[in-house]
Amino acid sequence: MQKKKRERFYIFANIVFNWCEPKILFMSIIKFLISKTFLKQVLLAVVATVIICFIILKWLKVTTNHGDFETVPNLIGKSISVADLELKEHNLVMQIQDSANFNPDYPRFSVIEQDPPADAKVKEDRKIYLTLNPSGYRKVLVPDDLTEKTFRQVKPTLEAIGFKVGKLTYVDNIGKDLVLRLQYKGKIIKPGDKLSKTSVIDLVLGNGKRPSSK
Repeated sequence: MQKKKRERFYIFANIVFNWCEPKILFMSIIKFLISKTFLKQVLLAVVATVIICFIILKWLKVTTNHGDFETVPNLIGKSISVADLELKEHNLVMQIQDSANFNPDYPRFSVIEQDPPADAKVKEDRKIYLTLNPSGYRKVLVPDDLTEKTFRQVKPTLEAIGFKVGKLTYVDNIGKDLVLRLQYKGKIIKPGDKLSKTSVIDLVLGNGKRPSSK
């Protein structure tokens, strides 16, 4: 009988212990969380995090020049030397690009395009790409199949290439308005000749009359 009572007591005590142990553990955790030691550790961690973030932001600002920008000057129409001088004054780097498109509105070898454009905000040492005006129009091959064609055929062909039609000279020839020769500055244009775009080409045409026999 006594043995059974002891067994029941041990079972009851074990149940009470198993029920109380998690509760005691939970209360211990709560007590630690509100203790001065824990709060002190949290405060130190927060302060350390703020200091580290501040140092990192300062370092990034110094290394990337955060907030420091240069204004790109207007270089259109200026010579290479002047453009280079102005870019250096703004701590910028000149990068020249070739161009085959001659612009008569600007001096030769002057800046006709820039990238980034004027007044743009950029970082120091940024490359500014400049396109220069070439020394003149590029040369174009004069077609060698324009003779023996009518003026109405030849004129739009020359203008489409970029040439201009100049003086018209008529000579006796049975072909009315038939192109007999092409000339540039008094010289006959030969097959394979090249002239600068916008060059003025004179034409020798037939007047529709038979050449007089002598």
